[in-house]
Amino acid sequence: MSHKILFVCLGNICRSPMAEYVLRHRAAEHGVSHRIQTDSAGTSGWHDGENMHEGTRKTLARHGISHAGFTSSKVKSADFDAFDYIIAMDDNNLADLEKLFGRHPEKIFKLTDLIPESGYKLVPDPWYTGDFEETFRLVDAGSLALLKKLSLT
Repeated sequence: MSHKILFVCLGNICRSPMAEYVLRHRAAEHGVSHRIQTDSAGTSGWHDGENMHEGTRKTLARHGISHAGFTSSKVKSADFDAFDYIIAMDDNNLADLEKLFGRHPEKIFKLTDLIPESGYKLVPDPWYTGDFEETFRLVDAGSLALLKKLSLT
């Protein structure tokens, strides 16, 4: 069985693409790439068709993770049926997703819900904070927690 995961942030150039590629990388490390499909999208559509933010690309590269083949896109109504999990980066993203799809906490939730021990209620947006490493640490911990939740580790 394959799990289809969509990560969502505001613009789809910082947090959600980082999560998409980190989860893909961690799945490969655990030998379960064939059981995970990842994608990402933004709630705003502001950056549709663009590459991920340079800070995200550099952070992924520093951690030995490829960023090839990415193009930013906006969440679509068809995504609800296309994905098993739709994972938001913050409360605003979650609220936007719930406006679009309704409330489905078993399917649509925040990444930080998977890592309550982190003390974070959201993944800070490095577009504003400039701290791409902080985002990476949270996304990485969330990715490992998700693999565990899906019984893939």
